[in-house]
Amino acid sequence: MASPGRILSKTFFWSYERGTWQYDLAVILILAFVLATPRHWFRDLPEASGPAVAGQVQLLLEEGGRQTYRVDARLLTPPKFALQNDLHTALQQALPALHKGNFSISKIEPVRDEQGTVIAYRVEIRR
Repeated sequence: MASPGRILSKTFFWSYERGTWQYDLAVILILAFVLATPRHWFRDLPEASGPAVAGQVQLLLEEGGRQTYRVDARLLTPPKFALQNDLHTALQQALPALHKGNFSISKIEPVRDEQGTVIAYRVEIRR
């Protein structure tokens, strides 16, 4: 019979052959960890460029249930392919009234400087 140290060593270095009960047990333990781990343990999202400053998200217009915000482009880390999700997160984190996330983005327009560089986004939301 193998010593506990030898068993741990073979398990850690994945030395068991496929089809053995030890291999199957290791796979079951990995799957149990992945599927049973609470989601809130892994909510550590990277910060784009630090926390949002008050002037980086500004309310431009409010009509009925629609609101239009100006979101500074520095809040988003380029290149971004999921712009709508990133803007939703930036608004949610920067504005206390939107922390619950019960809004949808209906329109996004980039704001450009003289050279054509995107410096901000005009974002219209609906609640």
